[in-house]
Amino acid sequence: MKLLVTGGAGYIGSVVSRMLIGAGHEVVVLDSLERGHRAAVAAEARFVQADLRDPDAVRAALSEGFDGVLHFAAFALVGESVSSPELYWSNNVAGSLNLLDGMRRSEVGRLVFSSTCAVYGQPDEVPISESAPPRPTSPYGASKLAVDQMIADFCAAHGLGAVSLRYFNVAGASGDAGEDHEPETHLIPNVLRAVLGRIECVELYGTDYPTPDGTAIRDYIHIEDLAEAHLLALDGARSGEHRIFNLGNGNGFSVREVIAAAERVTGRRVPVREAPRRAGDPPMLVAASGRIREELGWSARKPELERMISDAWEFARARPAGYSE
Repeated sequence: MKLLVTGGAGYIGSVVSRMLIGAGHEVVVLDSLERGHRAAVAAEARFVQADLRDPDAVRAALSEGFDGVLHFAAFALVGESVSSPELYWSNNVAGSLNLLDGMRRSEVGRLVFSSTCAVYGQPDEVPISESAPPRPTSPYGASKLAVDQMIADFCAAHGLGAVSLRYFNVAGASGDAGEDHEPETHLIPNVLRAVLGRIECVELYGTDYPTPDGTAIRDYIHIEDLAEAHLLALDGARSGEHRIFNLGNGNGFSVREVIAAAERVTGRRVPVREAPRRAGDPPMLVAASGRIREELGWSARKPELERMISDAWEFARARPAGYSE
């Protein structure tokens, strides 16, 4: 198939692009490079620099004809979304509306959307299933939920076949593609930055949670397992239907467990500074991924925390300054 990957210069989009190419698909990457890296774009992909907030540019990119779109382009910093919600409604929501309208005009009938567990907010039950009520606690989560709702409307009105994948925490690397954000807010890359001396230490937010070691527990999924789910979702898109799947490892790892695993993998001490809890951080977030296993046949091939950290460590050592080298 000929596929458009929006946000293909980012962490997840760059890895999924490589996997799509490896599966024999033709890939065009569309990215504004506002937060992505040109060096992260798959070498075999054709690159189009454009911003989804520009409807004319979006329509022009889609006019050449595609069999499907995989949509990763979004701002994804919770704190920033609270202080500057206009960025998230403009980029994530208005940009996605331009994309959906461009797809409608060009009769592109298949979509896989990068959604998030942030749509659920503070869950009533863990593991979190797709039936959990969406109650986002940040403009970021609200923007992703709004896009999910738009997608459902386009499926009902225009026959679009779409799948939304609601991720939990993504980790690891795949060959020459890995995680490089600025600012970096994710635990594992920050642990490795601390090991490499790029930052002074890792902030450990909260040591008094009702968990076995007092630190928050999160669900981590290997980036290659996540990418594989996108290929299955692409095949599983059904005309006129919006399918939603939670995507996680199904196991939770505490902050202290992540730090200890990183020390085993790297053979180095991780400098840590304990800090108070952050407002709104729940003690535990773990995905129930039974639906995607049953309906699409997906399973995590690399569920081990040390494997995720080891692959991320290889990328970090190969590019200690990230893609800016």
